[in-house]
Amino acid sequence: MYEDISAENLLNRMLSRVSDKVDKREGSIIADSLSPAAMELTALYIELERVIREGFGDTASREFLIRRCRERGIAPYPAEKAAAKGVFSPQDAEVMGKRFSIGDVNFIVKEKIGDGAYLLECETAGRKGGSFLGDLIPIDHTPGLEKAELTQILIPGEDEEDTEDLRKRYLASFEEKAFGGNVSDYTEKISRIPGVGGVKVTSCWNGDIRPAEMIPDADTDRWVGGILESSLPQKAKDWLTAVYNAAKSEKLTVGGSVMVTVLDSDYNPPSEELLRKIKEEADPAAYSGEGLGFAPIGHIVAVRGAQGVKVRLKINIAFEEGCSRDDLQKQIERTAENYLLELRKGWADSPKITVRVSQLEARILAVKGVADVSSAAVNGAADNLVLGEYQVPVFEGADITDLAE
Repeated sequence: MYEDISAENLLNRMLSRVSDKVDKREGSIIADSLSPAAMELTALYIELERVIREGFGDTASREFLIRRCRERGIAPYPAEKAAAKGVFSPQDAEVMGKRFSIGDVNFIVKEKIGDGAYLLECETAGRKGGSFLGDLIPIDHTPGLEKAELTQILIPGEDEEDTEDLRKRYLASFEEKAFGGNVSDYTEKISRIPGVGGVKVTSCWNGDIRPAEMIPDADTDRWVGGILESSLPQKAKDWLTAVYNAAKSEKLTVGGSVMVTVLDSDYNPPSEELLRKIKEEADPAAYSGEGLGFAPIGHIVAVRGAQGVKVRLKINIAFEEGCSRDDLQKQIERTAENYLLELRKGWADSPKITVRVSQLEARILAVKGVADVSSAAVNGAADNLVLGEYQVPVFEGADITDLAE
């Protein structure tokens, strides 16, 4: 904005306002007096540009972006701790509340989830807590314990929300109003739950049943009346009466069901533990539709994970001199895996994901040591792989043919 402002330009402008009858040459009293002022004014222009930049959400640095977000009731998602499944033997070992170490992080046993199986929470917040699996080392004395192993990450840890992700949420808040159980409201609230990455919200209208179809007609009235006069057990009559009265008074037409499909914070299909946690916060199963979670009264929320579709790559590669398949196999697989991760990160904002063969070829060709690629195929087909609305690609591996062999 002030690119043309410099100490030299400012000094020349100030000197131009001084009478030519006065000595203004370099080294004169006037020039020497105005030079420090020109430098200070240059610093002020620099600060002025910074003030302008920090005053807008699309250019503000993190500190001032957070201040802008507060005006909209938005705060960065904090770092969250990972939760994992631990298996202990013997199964009756007293491990509840005990602390264990793996790698350079510590876990504490929080909850029993099966015979000899427990939920452990990492003591360190962030993604680091989900980086380790294997044998656990006891920190606390645990009599009789023979083996302790961390076998599965149930809820990935999360770092504090990235600045650009926060900026995206801030700018989106002016376009969509999250309120009263609309799609934006569900998306925002579910995204806040630790361990959740991508979210898709689908209105299901009671599982594809039209509300009007649940209102009994005259024939149904007569049928229900006959059933209630029969020798049906009293509990069955009470249940039928409650359902019939609700349908007759059109109470079954209120609200509807909502399908929530999610990925975890690593953008992989989520664990059952994470799905259970989301369900309990949105619409507790024991009180479904009663508004005891953040879902409005009358909304029945079903939660499921996106379906992972295995992707196996087959490709022919010519390697540069001095390089071989064994040297670059892992790097090529990592390149393909990173491409699929990018697609999964964009899943929530895309109707469908398409795994493009041309993209895989281009990215692998960019790997140092790869001279040429050909005949790439995904799951045995040379065509692009088009997935369903609720499917995401999960890398299974790569079969590489070295053209020099």
